[in-house]
Amino acid sequence: MLSYWEREHFLKYDLIVVGAGIVGLSVAVQYANKYPEKKVLVLERGLFPSGASTKNAGFACFGSLTEILDDLNTLSEIEVSELVKKRFKGLNSIREFFGDESLGYQASGGYELITENEIDALTKIESINQLLFPIFQRNVFEIISKIQDFGFGPRVKCIVKNHFEGELDSGMFLDSLWKKSQALGVKILTGAEVKELDQIEKSIRVGSPFSENKLISFQAKQIAICTNAFTKTLVPDLDIKPGRGLILVSKPLENEIPWSGSFHYDKGYVYFRKVYGNRLMIGGGRNIDFEGEQTNQFEINPKVKSYLLDLIAKEILPNQKFELEMEWTGIMAFGETKQPIVKMLAEDVCIGVRLGGMGVAIGWETATEMLSHF
Repeated sequence: MLSYWEREHFLKYDLIVVGAGIVGLSVAVQYANKYPEKKVLVLERGLFPSGASTKNAGFACFGSLTEILDDLNTLSEIEVSELVKKRFKGLNSIREFFGDESLGYQASGGYELITENEIDALTKIESINQLLFPIFQRNVFEIISKIQDFGFGPRVKCIVKNHFEGELDSGMFLDSLWKKSQALGVKILTGAEVKELDQIEKSIRVGSPFSENKLISFQAKQIAICTNAFTKTLVPDLDIKPGRGLILVSKPLENEIPWSGSFHYDKGYVYFRKVYGNRLMIGGGRNIDFEGEQTNQFEINPKVKSYLLDLIAKEILPNQKFELEMEWTGIMAFGETKQPIVKMLAEDVCIGVRLGGMGVAIGWETATEMLSHF
């Protein structure tokens, strides 16, 4: 049962955001910053964001050479260029709004390890640089000549540098969003799983074992749905498929890792970097078992884990002893293309989902686009 005070003060809002990940909190912050007199509520089913916002590897997500080439198989050159522009603009927007120190951001550059399987991609560097030149006003990719200094294994034939990739601390990013939300008076309720959405009445019902009918109903003038891979429970008829990602972190390594920056391997499906205390963080590998990783269950796929561990031993740290300290999974959302879904579901009900693993880079811009529809 609800009290008089709860009914009076906690159930009606100008904007309710469903999902407290990067996109959801970005919507709340931008809205509250623009309309300081309005009431904003964010509902999150987990204690922390349930998707991949705090479970990723902390890449700026600009994109590797082979990833961009792969995108050109399903998108036009204009669409690929616009997507890269959105990623770059989004990264610059959060850096400007929060500051590099608050994000733990490092403009350390990105590198892609090229094996025999991707060697043909090197012939496309000039054309990709030309495609992206209007955005960056300089060449994005170049071949690194001295690869022996990196200490990688024999399968690595070449390394391509991306001058605009960076790395950040995902926890610091979310903490910055939390702090800004609190400063703007945004209410955030965690452990609030949305069970029902009424797009016409603009009401949201949240599971509560202590209430009548086991539900609490919230009312809003406007609603933003930012639940990414978990959206189908509320809006079933969307082109969204979950994609699970595995992350492994080593114990501190005995020998100093001889490189820094963010790295991609296997057409961008594998990514790794050095993190605090001389640890290796590595993630990805869902291409080893696409079907098995198309799930929203937070479990470890032994096939993917075995692949990553073998890659570490043979190619990434071939002369180092590796001991695992942490492992976890995050759930991303994908579709037929990499274009996010941003649209109105009904009057004053907007959705921003399917970020294709690019939430760090385009989450802020997705929020901006969503608010433009209200």
